[in-house]
Amino acid sequence: MNTLRATPSLATLLLLSGTAAWAQDAVPGATTQAVSISTRVTVNETVTDNVALSGAAAKSDQITEISPGIHVNVNGARLKTYLDYALTHVNYAQGTSASRNQNALNTFGTFEAIDNWAFLDFSGNISQQTISAFGTQSTNNTAINANRTEVENFKLSPYVKGRLGDAANYEARVSRSVTSSDSSTASNSATTDSVIKVSNASAYRSLGWTADLSRQQANYSTGRATEANTYSLGLTYEVTPLVKLSANAGQESNNYTSLDKQNYSTSSVGINWFPSERTTLSALTGKRSFGNTHNVSFEHRSSRTVWRFSDSKDVSTTPNQNGVGVIGNLYDLFYSQLEGSGLSAAERAQRVNALLQSYGLSANTPVVGGFLTSAISVQRSQNLSLALLGVRDTITFLLTRTENNRLDTITSVVDNLSNGATVVQNGFSVNYSHRLTPDYSLGMSLSRQNTSGSTAAEETTLKSFNVNLSGKVGRRTAASLGLRRVVSDNATNPYTENAVTGNLNVQF
Repeated sequence: MNTLRATPSLATLLLLSGTAAWAQDAVPGATTQAVSISTRVTVNETVTDNVALSGAAAKSDQITEISPGIHVNVNGARLKTYLDYALTHVNYAQGTSASRNQNALNTFGTFEAIDNWAFLDFSGNISQQTISAFGTQSTNNTAINANRTEVENFKLSPYVKGRLGDAANYEARVSRSVTSSDSSTASNSATTDSVIKVSNASAYRSLGWTADLSRQQANYSTGRATEANTYSLGLTYEVTPLVKLSANAGQESNNYTSLDKQNYSTSSVGINWFPSERTTLSALTGKRSFGNTHNVSFEHRSSRTVWRFSDSKDVSTTPNQNGVGVIGNLYDLFYSQLEGSGLSAAERAQRVNALLQSYGLSANTPVVGGFLTSAISVQRSQNLSLALLGVRDTITFLLTRTENNRLDTITSVVDNLSNGATVVQNGFSVNYSHRLTPDYSLGMSLSRQNTSGSTAAEETTLKSFNVNLSGKVGRRTAASLGLRRVVSDNATNPYTENAVTGNLNVQF
C-alpha cells in the first residue's frame, strides 16, 4: 500500500462537481444554483490490543485519526449533484507503522446540458477495500493490514434522449468507468459501455416494442481486453395497469472464452407486477453465452418498514466489492433501501446522512466485504434486507450471499478466481440504535461473514461486535465513545482484537 498517497487531483474533483456547475453558468438563461456547502473536522482516537491483527504476537497501540472534510450539495435546474470528501491522517503512537493518509470520496450527479435532450451523469468513489478473499480480513481502516488497499472508481456517462416524431423514443449513451488501486497485486481496469435504445413512442398502448444495440469493452492492466457486442429485439405487453410482460431475442458476439469473438444467441422473458404503490415485484430470466442469467427483486414498504429482496446473476467487470448488487457498508444498505422512493440521488444521500447522524450510526460500519478481481467474471448476488424505522429505535437486518466465478478462461492473470476457483461469501448483519434523549443515542451492531473457496484451508470467518454511545456536546459538535471486538478464524492467521474508540466531530 502506498502510505503517502496524494489526495485526488483538483482537476478530478472539479470534473465531478465544479465543472458541471461552471457549464451551467455558461448556459444562457440558466437558473441560479441552490448550493449548500459545509465543512468539518473529525478526530478519532482508538486504543487497540492488536493493531497488526496478528494471532501470534499481538501488539497494542493508540491510533489517532484527523479528518478534515467537505460536503457539497447542489440542487439546481440543470445540475443536481452530491459530494462528500474527507482526507484522514492516521498516526500510530507506538510507532508500529508509519503515519499515512487515506482518502474517502462519495459523489454523483446529473447535468442537463441541453434542455430535455443532452445529459451527463457522473460518479466517484474512493474507499478502503479488501484485496484477497482469503487474506486477513478486518472491519476498520486503521489496522495494519497488507490485505487492504485504497481503491478509486470514477465514471462519466454522457447521453442524449428524445423522440423520433410520433413513432419512437430513443436514448444513446456512452459510459466510461475507470478503477484503480494502490495494490500492485490487483488489476486496474477501464470499461466503456455504448448503448442505443429505441422503443415505441406511445405509453398508452398495451403492445410495445424495443430495439437495443450495445458494445462493451473491458481492459485490465494485468489481464487482457475483452469485448462484447449485442443486439436484441423485444416485445412488451401490458396485461393490466399492474402487470407488464416482456420478451426479447437477439445475438451476442464476445471473446470471453476465446481469442476471437464467437457468436451466440440470447433471449429473455420477464414480468413486472405492481400490486400497490408500496409493493413491487420484477423477475427476468434469460440466456447468454455463458449460460442462464436472472434478475429478481421484491420490495414492500410500510410507514415504518422497508423489506427488500434481490437475486441476480450476470457478468461483472468491476474489480472490487462494488460489483453487481453487493452492499458494502451501512450507508450502502440505507441508500439501497431508498431506491424507488422517488427521491433524487442527492436527496437519498441527504436522507441517509441525516438518519445515520440522528441515530449515531457510522456510515462506514461494514455490512459485508468483498475482494478485488483482475478479469471479467460471473457473479450471483442475493440480498435480503429489512429496515425498521421507529420514533426512537432503528433496526436493520441483512442477509447476503455472493458467488463468483471467472468467465475469462483465456487470461493467465492470478487472483482468487484463478484455475476455475469459485469464491462464495455469506454474510449476516444486524444494527440497532436507540435514541436515549433528543441528543444522545446508543447503537449496537453484530456481523458475521464466511468466505469459502475450493479447499477447506481457504475458509475464513470474520465476526464483529460494536457498541457505541453518541450525542451532541455543542451546537455544531458531536462526540461518541465505542467498544469493538473482532474475531477472525482461518487456517493461516486467526486473531482477536479488542478496541476502545472515541470520536469528536466539529461542523463549520
